[in-house]
Amino acid sequence: MITTTTPSVEGKRIVEYKGIVFGEVVSGVNFVRDIAASFSNFFGGRSGSYEEELIQARQSAIREMEQRAAALGANAVVGVDIDYEVLGADNGMLMVTASGTAVTVQ
Repeated sequence: MITTTTPSVEGKRIVEYKGIVFGEVVSGVNFVRDIAASFSNFFGGRSGSYEEELIQARQSAIREMEQRAAALGANAVVGVDIDYEVLGADNGMLMVTASGTAVTVQ
């Protein structure tokens, strides 16, 4: 599966548009990561635990979007956009959405 943020695939021709596809992941940040992040927040620096959670959520959202595109018969997704949101009363949930247009390229 070719996945790109551009509206086309260089060297390929889009022969069919299959539709818009999404991949969504809602992930809770666990207690241990909250504690580790609070130390980074207090002392300064990057929060490796939150960064790892973000990377995993983004990869899962892209993978889900690609699977939905494949289910439509597409072999590429163009115009991919990744959005991030925090949810919940205490902002303890992370939502990552990947979206793009499923297409067939030759």
